[in-house]
Amino acid sequence: MLATLIATVVARRDEVVRAVRLLADVDPLPLGAAAMCEALSLLCFAGVWRWLLTAGGARWPLRRAAALTLGANAVAGALPAGAVLATAWSYRQLRRRAVDADLAATVLAVAGALSLFSLGSLMGLALAASGSAGRAAGGWTMPLVLVALVASAAVAALVRRSKTARRCLRRLWGRGTRHVGWARELGVATGRVVDRAAHLGQEWWRWATPLLQSLGNWVFDLACLILCMHALHIAVAWPGALVAYVLTQIPAGLRLTPGNIGVVEAGLAVLLSAYGVPSSEALAAALLYRAVNYWAVQPIGWCCCAVMTLRGRRGPRGGRAHLRRGDQE
Repeated sequence: MLATLIATVVARRDEVVRAVRLLADVDPLPLGAAAMCEALSLLCFAGVWRWLLTAGGARWPLRRAAALTLGANAVAGALPAGAVLATAWSYRQLRRRAVDADLAATVLAVAGALSLFSLGSLMGLALAASGSAGRAAGGWTMPLVLVALVASAAVAALVRRSKTARRCLRRLWGRGTRHVGWARELGVATGRVVDRAAHLGQEWWRWATPLLQSLGNWVFDLACLILCMHALHIAVAWPGALVAYVLTQIPAGLRLTPGNIGVVEAGLAVLLSAYGVPSSEALAAALLYRAVNYWAVQPIGWCCCAVMTLRGRRGPRGGRAHLRRGDQE
């Protein structure tokens, strides 16, 4: 991957040089607005975690949820297999702060599901807004992903509302994994998470808050990209920018490189170029967006990671729930 990236840069060095020159002439006002939108995006994501924890009976202030999500984002964005390590680190930090195991696993699973559902909503909007041009750029990718997300959401809603559906799934899984110990244990653990998730926010309308926050996470991040393009004096075609953004998230979710370095930049530049943005301008927009979206956030995230890890080793204070010694080590 790195060799391919270097070869591409060398082959297109003229475009890279022009992109760097464009980056030297950035309008500070749209750039500042882009940074604010990225901050709001991160706060929305933290808000989802805070809502889920509060619904599960754990009182977490927004600042602590933000520190946890920023720290997890830094781990996921810098290390090989970062997504797995970030999930393990987040789970450990929740357990150190008196969040029971089932609720911690439920928060991680439901936050991810809400994020996917929100991205699917944006995908549907992109498909509708772009018409035939969007279908040409995305091929069958967007429709297939959208159908998969809608089907998953329908199944999740059925499982959440119906105890009978949950019992049937447990019975089927138990029969299919009778002779596979680890799969049987996985099914039991998943069943506990599903049961816990079914009791979060009993009234359906209460889920509007985390859904809107999860959608805001993506929308404000998209706004960051649009404002970065404005900062470079690049004309923005809304349907094209929306489709390019949404399609870029598909390979980004695979975590092919630490922090998706090179994957997001290349994918976004190519897709913007497909919608008529000159290649040097598209590359400059992708690089500036990543500077705000990734490089500026990483140091903050690692500071949050260090603070959360170190504070997690201390004993509880005042009226906080007492932690068992095994949860602090």
